[in-house]
Amino acid sequence: METIYIVEDDEDIREIVLYALRSAGFDGIGFESSEKFFAEIEKLLPSLVLLDIMLPGDDGLSILKRLRGNPQTATLPIIMLTAKGSEYDKVKGLDLGADDYVAKPFGVMELISRINALLRRAVKPQEANEILEYQNIVFDNTRHEVTVDGVPVALTHKEYQLLHYLMLNKGLVMGRDRIMEAVWGYDFEGESRTLDMHIHTLRTKTGTAGGYIKTVRNVGFKFGD
Repeated sequence: METIYIVEDDEDIREIVLYALRSAGFDGIGFESSEKFFAEIEKLLPSLVLLDIMLPGDDGLSILKRLRGNPQTATLPIIMLTAKGSEYDKVKGLDLGADDYVAKPFGVMELISRINALLRRAVKPQEANEILEYQNIVFDNTRHEVTVDGVPVALTHKEYQLLHYLMLNKGLVMGRDRIMEAVWGYDFEGESRTLDMHIHTLRTKTGTAGGYIKTVRNVGFKFGD
């Protein structure tokens, strides 16, 4: 049975979600703040985390940043629970490494659907130990590190995922919609400039290796020859 943690200070919402999780066959555990959550995650790493943004003490974005900065939780699937219409929180969460978001108020069936979709595309055990190399760039998933000419490159979580997807499909032309689905989620509603922005920053940060990311006009992108 897969375990899902929810960090939500509203007891009513927390209990409704926990009931829905258990009814769907998950082992759900709830926390009202970051302190007990981090204490528990030291003992048991969950399959996925549902993370509210507005929390007492450390807010959801601070927790997200801390999780993404720890190699043991860097690829942990995370869904943010955001206030309805809060575009800034949504974009900020995705940029910091959230895999998906659900705006309140939400239906529990939609939430369970998003959880199942995210778990299906989560990193597989064999992928977590892979090392991908091309010319002077090395993608080392064992260390959660990217190097160019042996020098580590600091990437955001989404930039890391984007590079991973492109390198996994080296030499293949990947359509924009397909990339968005794989990296941002099955029904991500962001505009195409989100992908363009991440491609641009990825090229800039990887320096001489940035040229390996090719633009295929009216189609998408490909990595390598």
